[in-house]
Amino acid sequence: MIAILGIESSCDDTSASVIVDGVIRSNIIANQSVHERYGGVVPELASRAHQQNIIPVVHDALTQAGLKKEDITAIAFTRGPGLLGSLLVGTSFTKGFSSALNIPMIDINHLQAHVLAHFIKENESDTNQPKFPFLCLLVSGGNSQIILVKSHSEMEIIGQTIDDAAGEAFDKCAKVMGLGYPGGPIVDRLAKDGDADKFVFSKPNIAGYDYSFSGLKTSFLYLLRDHLKNDPNFIETNKEDLCASLQKTIIDVLMNKLYKATKDLKIKEVAVAGGVSANSGLRSAFEDYSKRYGWKIHIPKFAYTTDNAAMVAISGYYKYLDGDFCEMDAVPYARVKI
Repeated sequence: MIAILGIESSCDDTSASVIVDGVIRSNIIANQSVHERYGGVVPELASRAHQQNIIPVVHDALTQAGLKKEDITAIAFTRGPGLLGSLLVGTSFTKGFSSALNIPMIDINHLQAHVLAHFIKENESDTNQPKFPFLCLLVSGGNSQIILVKSHSEMEIIGQTIDDAAGEAFDKCAKVMGLGYPGGPIVDRLAKDGDADKFVFSKPNIAGYDYSFSGLKTSFLYLLRDHLKNDPNFIETNKEDLCASLQKTIIDVLMNKLYKATKDLKIKEVAVAGGVSANSGLRSAFEDYSKRYGWKIHIPKFAYTTDNAAMVAISGYYKYLDGDFCEMDAVPYARVKI
């Protein structure tokens, strides 16, 4: 039995998960509501909350998995990228756990973990994992990337944002409208009742498979500014249509580049990952492209879209099989690529 304990603390969610022989046993997440009043994550508050949450979260993960800490084969942790203070909490806990039980430590790249979330098995007969090679659209608040996945350990970024990420565009446009934080889920909810063709925003013309969303944000801001001059209630009376039009534009930009990549590389096995993969419009677009172009698509369960330790644990499982461990002097890193 290979039992991997995964630890995720890259931002504001403290999470622990146990995966046994590739099958998930538990995935516990403690959220931090303290950041809502600030309209974004406050790093110092996040790291303090991680210190409070990490031991109860690990205890709950082991209990739900029906295991004792002595049953754990190895412990995997998010080493980066992320908020350095938050990562330090997870890294320090991992070192203590590893040292006390004399088990290996496995460092995990947070971005790779999002991709490998597709390999989490719900049960032993679960065979719905992607086949290599496949393309993965990784979209979140901090990343928008098209990744060529050649194996569990070999991934290549073939396209990425040159400025803002898609999730950041959702959040910042929602903030301008006064919708609250995080803005992405609010935009998604309001967009369901709006006319996606009501407003037109600029779409960037970037070469290759790269993305840009800064121009879209500027276009959105200018449209609000021009209409608010004549109608102070413009946002309130048009918020559903604004959200629907914004969401459609962002998804069109994402999907157009992804389609180009699938066509050029002749790959029809396509996945989506990251926090924005929970967006209902993006999920619908994947379903539509699957029907139109014969893609075999892989859309993660909602529990595996945002930051979670299950994706860390499954990444650790495959690194354990490869004998890829890290030393006790490992330090977290705030920035890193796949």
